Amino acid sequence: MPKKRAGRRLKFVPIWLFFMLYLFRQCSAAQSESSAVPDANPGRPTVSTPATLTPVGYLQFENGTLFAEHSAEFSDRFGVSQVTKLTALPRLELFLQSEPLAISQTEGQTAVHEGEVFAGLQGVLFSGSDSRPTFSVSYIRRVHQSVAPELDIGTFRQSGLFLVSDNVRGFHIDGNGIVAEQAQDGIRRAQFGQTLSISHALKKFTISGEIWHFSQPFERSNAVGNLWAVSYPVRKNLVVDGGFNHGVTKTSTQWEFFSGFTYVLPHRLWGSHHGGHLP
Repeated sequence: MPKKRAGRRLKFVPIWLFFMLYLFRQCSAAQSESSAVPDANPGRPTVSTPATLTPVGYLQFENGTLFAEHSAEFSDRFGVSQVTKLTALPRLELFLQSEPLAISQTEGQTAVHEGEVFAGLQGVLFSGSDSRPTFSVSYIRRVHQSVAPELDIGTFRQSGLFLVSDNVRGFHIDGNGIVAEQAQDGIRRAQFGQTLSISHALKKFTISGEIWHFSQPFERSNAVGNLWAVSYPVRKNLVVDGGFNHGVTKTSTQWEFFSGFTYVLPHRLWGSHHGGHLP
């Protein structure tokens, strides 16, 4: 029965995605082709976060759904994620990430919760070009805690990231080094993570492959996964994506399937449009 219920929930994923795409497409259709619409800079669906920022002065929304099964804290889980980003200065981006809905199955029991909420910022240390990579740092702080069961990497109170992005021989590379603070029963421990994502364009599609690792300090183990995804730009400011992740250790979430989109609101919040990126 749990698998049947999970299957029914999973059927709503493409319906929800189609509805949101239709809504944004209708909004985008109102723009004239000559209007200066910036390119989206998706941070999803990979675990790695790009070192580059979103267009300055524009709101970028990253929404998605994720279905996971066979994990330490649940048998299956369905979640809806939302990330809002705003680059306020050429070298400074602000963001808020949340999970409005998390439905999980544990020992035959269904639980519905709101997920956690995090606020953060990302700053560019060295802007890249054709011959050199972009280096950035990021800080994230939890502002709302949830009792919803977590994926294999768990949750954290605060986290710091070192990010690098580069283009090499037609491939785009994103790498992250992560240090996070986890807490359990009043005990705090450090968590370390590393991610490496490589993407390559295939006509209008982009194929991404990723390997990632996070320590599990309270389980004294490690979560390791291999992610594959495909994305497609419906418009300059609207990119859809989908894919899967497979955990390769006993304490990793074994399977995750996801779909979503990234959308840049085509109206600058202030000033005029001058490209929106670092020179």
